[in-house]
Amino acid sequence: MDSDHKPAPKGGGQETNGAERLCDSLIAQGVDTCFANPGTSEMHFVGALDRRPQMRCVLGLFEGVVTGAADGYARMAEKPAATLLHTGPGLANGLANLHNAKRARTPLINVVGDHATYHLEYEAPLASDIDSLARPMSNWLARASHPDRVAAEAAEAWRAAVSTPGVATLVLPADMAWGPAEPAPIVPIERNALKRPDEGKVRSIAQEMKKPGRTVLLVGGRAVREGALSLIAAIAEKTGAEFVAETFNARIERGAGRVQVGKVPYAVDDAVAYLAGTERLILIDARPPVGFFAYPDKPSLLHDPAGSLHKLVETDEDLGEALALLADSLGVKLRQASATHRASAHDPAATLPQGPLTPESTCAIVAALLPEHSIVCDESVSAGGSFFPASYGSPRHDYLQLTGGSIGIGLPLGTGAAVACPDRRVVCLQADGSAMYTIQALWTQARERLGVTTVILSNRRYAILEHEMRNVGIREYGENARRMLRFDDPPLDWVALARGHGVEAARAETGEALADLLRAANSREEPFLIEAVI
Repeated sequence: MDSDHKPAPKGGGQETNGAERLCDSLIAQGVDTCFANPGTSEMHFVGALDRRPQMRCVLGLFEGVVTGAADGYARMAEKPAATLLHTGPGLANGLANLHNAKRARTPLINVVGDHATYHLEYEAPLASDIDSLARPMSNWLARASHPDRVAAEAAEAWRAAVSTPGVATLVLPADMAWGPAEPAPIVPIERNALKRPDEGKVRSIAQEMKKPGRTVLLVGGRAVREGALSLIAAIAEKTGAEFVAETFNARIERGAGRVQVGKVPYAVDDAVAYLAGTERLILIDARPPVGFFAYPDKPSLLHDPAGSLHKLVETDEDLGEALALLADSLGVKLRQASATHRASAHDPAATLPQGPLTPESTCAIVAALLPEHSIVCDESVSAGGSFFPASYGSPRHDYLQLTGGSIGIGLPLGTGAAVACPDRRVVCLQADGSAMYTIQALWTQARERLGVTTVILSNRRYAILEHEMRNVGIREYGENARRMLRFDDPPLDWVALARGHGVEAARAETGEALADLLRAANSREEPFLIEAVI
């Protein structure tokens, strides 16, 4: 037993402890928001946070809300938030959205409390192998080793989160939090500098692009932001190349006047057909295109095997420098980007769809009525498939997606985005089935008075799974299968569910009603939920 880290006696003159050093280190690195669902092992950290008003603490009533909100926050704030989770089971509840954050390359500092080091040997009920649980969803993992070292370890977690970028998990045993620490000065550290791209590789890719045949630039990550897309569009105009985004992206800057970029189709057959005949596929901060799932008699790799695959830049390299070098090698100037690739604004006088709602009419109405400079969090899954093309000409907005396929991120993602950007309206386009995974996010939206409009696409079934049944060749099925794919008996009452969490809500069954509700909701300062019955 390590007696050095038992609670210090009251009145002992202790000036600071490990938990306070952790808070101070995070604050010194610019981390000013903590999404939390703490437990007993984290009470000293909670106490430390309470004494530091410069750190905003946001409570989530489920750990999946905490981790998903931290993801949404960082995607928009472009800096990490901290999470606070309670031991292994609390971490396990948050792992699904940590998976999504890792796939999105989101900077996130994931603090997980644990038993005191000397208590672990007794196998208390909450004891677990936290490291093994955290490792698959973390880009960096460490344990606080001594109260005096917690500040430095927290700083390293920050550096790992912003430099990778990705999820950095720091496990904080309770005695590392309460143990006395030397009150030494905390000096902020710098992130790792981006590496210079491989000039020879970039110029070789430029030479490839000059050859005859179809060239497709597959863009993702940092390459679907406005500045990078403008240069990519100019390169495409100069060379005759095409450019398209990955199917699932962390954040795209889009809307009227911005460069219009499509996405690789989700369905395997459609994606294969789209990429067929591509002589060279060039990855620009993107991954090679693969099927979301394996299917009998369908390929896993979606690009044409007869073509060549090239990677312009690594994630730790400077994308802007690589694009500038590529443009220079091809004789491209940014001013060459014309209106050809830019989205035209919607006609404000156009008549909105009326009558009973369909998935297509719902998406068209939401797209037409997006507020200027809004943030769209899209977890509409199957019912919202038409939203992306319908919103090319919407007012300028940021578009956030489910990146890792683990559903239940939409409501938390919107919550975190609203915390990061209180001056912008967030619009969540949300499937009803996946919304139930993290419905507690509505309570956090109400408590924090967040400007979120949630549109529930209420079809009362897992329509994506009905589609997947057909994909694997099952065309007909009976009652047992149907009961696993639908939840219409009893139907979910989203108006009641939202109000029960403190969020005002209403139901729309026609285009006219949906448009009226959207106009009212988007002009509010607080959250509002609309159940769109389709």
